[in-house]
Amino acid sequence: MKPTILLHVLIPFIAFPFCASFLRADPVPARQTEGLLHGFLIMRGLDNTILASGEVSQVRHGDRVSSDLVFHFKDGSIHEETTVFTQRRTIQLATYHLVQRGKAFKRSTDLTADVATGKVTVASVDDKGKEESFSDRLKLPTDLANGMIFVLLDNIDPKTPKTTVSMLVATPEPRIVKLEITPEGADSFSIAGLPHESQRFVLKIRIPGVSGVIAPVVGKQPPNTHIWMIEGKAPGVLKSEGPLYEGGPVWRVDLANPVWQEQELIHKK
Repeated sequence: MKPTILLHVLIPFIAFPFCASFLRADPVPARQTEGLLHGFLIMRGLDNTILASGEVSQVRHGDRVSSDLVFHFKDGSIHEETTVFTQRRTIQLATYHLVQRGKAFKRSTDLTADVATGKVTVASVDDKGKEESFSDRLKLPTDLANGMIFVLLDNIDPKTPKTTVSMLVATPEPRIVKLEITPEGADSFSIAGLPHESQRFVLKIRIPGVSGVIAPVVGKQPPNTHIWMIEGKAPGVLKSEGPLYEGGPVWRVDLANPVWQEQELIHKK
């Protein structure tokens, strides 16, 4: 078991035509063993306003790991991910389920995917109440990273100059996009006055073909996401900054500290 708290976050993507030749995969080797985990997160705007409270739990059964993440927003919105992946010689997604609904999102989305069967279903409702649905079997690549970006970061060799993985997104029909993960430099932080150093990664969307050339010109290229990791024998994510959905604002996710309501009273007894 690793005593680290994982942060999960979705990365927004621009849709492009689904192309079979774009599905060549190179799954990330399993260098660490993921196991039992339970932690709490907090989501803020860049102005430090608290937006949502998060909770993540993870359990392992043999070489299969199940992870559940939920963010409860102050406005009643909810973001929930349920991810199952295997950790044999490589880290590979098995099943994934995403739910986003409420005022915090431009579109309510319910997406499920089974990598073994290729079955993908999407149900969505836009801000004008228009409903759309999709259900079909797709040729899903074996390097899908949905729901486990930070598990992959735990397992990527820090000396690797760039790692490229695939993501399944609903826009509202499902599409496959590529995500490049690159180490960007070191940043310092402290805990109780003791200095530490983190490794910062940048996650960039790469859109192939003509769509990738046009997107920055027309202002549709998604902003990068930044992730701060603590390296060493037990690597883990410290925080992330990036959008949670396509066209969304940049939000920050940090580890949360418990606030004990009766702490002062207990010390007086």
